[in-house]
Amino acid sequence: MAMLKPREMADRLGITVRTLQEWDRKGIFPAHRTPTNKRYYTEQDYLRYVNGQSSSEEDKRKIVGYARVSTANQKGDLKDQEDFIRQYANAKGIILDEMITDIGSGLNYKRKKWNRLLDEVMQGKIKTIYITYQDRFIRFGYDWFEKLCNQNGTEIVVLNNQETSPNEELVQDVLSILHVFSCRLYGLRKYKHKISEDKELSQK
Repeated sequence: MAMLKPREMADRLGITVRTLQEWDRKGIFPAHRTPTNKRYYTEQDYLRYVNGQSSSEEDKRKIVGYARVSTANQKGDLKDQEDFIRQYANAKGIILDEMITDIGSGLNYKRKKWNRLLDEVMQGKIKTIYITYQDRFIRFGYDWFEKLCNQNGTEIVVLNNQETSPNEELVQDVLSILHVFSCRLYGLRKYKHKISEDKELSQK
């Protein structure tokens, strides 16, 4: 389910973009918003509308905040993220259904809370996810996961508070990657050395 621009959605519904904008303002057919406040829709929105489901059904989906640090001794940083998200939500009049706090490396794709959140996204249970910075969600590959969320009707709102992204974490993650590749490179060299010593293999 791809993201649809207002023009694309208007064409599908056989109406004008101006009518679509009016429907958004009146709550008849609400649009999602990008961090730069541009309207967009999803395939799920289109299917919900043509199947006659009301916007109140969409409102039952959860609005959540997600905060993450790499280690348990960063609980102060975790609290800062949580407070920043709550303050933003309160200022915008947004009610958070859940605040998810996670401890684990941004390179770790097996974080239980994070995977449970993605499961709920793919089950159509999450409307919006608020995070303070992209790497709080995932260190690398954020664009892919954002697309996955968008395709399932979930918007990720990045508040772009770089102060909540400790430089020490980035250094540690880079060192971890270098360590993994160094081990693999050493393994390949060791394997190559064994082949050169094996007369039968070296003759092939």
